[in-house]
Amino acid sequence: MQIDWNHFTPWASLIGGLLLGLSASLFILVNGRILGISGIVGGLLTPRAGDTSWRLAFVLGLVIAPSVYTLFAGPVLATVDAGWATLIVAGLLVGVGTRYGAGCTSGHGVCGLSRLSPRSLVATLSFMGAGFAVVFVMRHLLA
Repeated sequence: MQIDWNHFTPWASLIGGLLLGLSASLFILVNGRILGISGIVGGLLTPRAGDTSWRLAFVLGLVIAPSVYTLFAGPVLATVDAGWATLIVAGLLVGVGTRYGAGCTSGHGVCGLSRLSPRSLVATLSFMGAGFAVVFVMRHLLA
């Protein structure tokens, strides 16, 4: 295995992780709710009275923040080594997985593990293991 030193960003990753942890902690302290994207977006699809405005503001923040970043730092060039069909199937599988697992990577992996939730540990090990297995099969067995 070889490290791509041109794209190795430990400081940016550390700062991003700290900001994510801080925002998840503040969210649960201020709102008493877990910061799980699938639960927040799911609440918009089945709205309850008085519960829509903060969810909408959160989702708008997810859309606006990268735009603001691009204004100051320039565009981020990303490449995805997959076709549209693969991306659609992957997105659907992630959506189904979040329903079966009662949460997503942010809810289980960030918030659930920090709360020492056994259910979140099992969910995180499951989706990480499945991800590792799929990458191994796609890159090494089917390549």
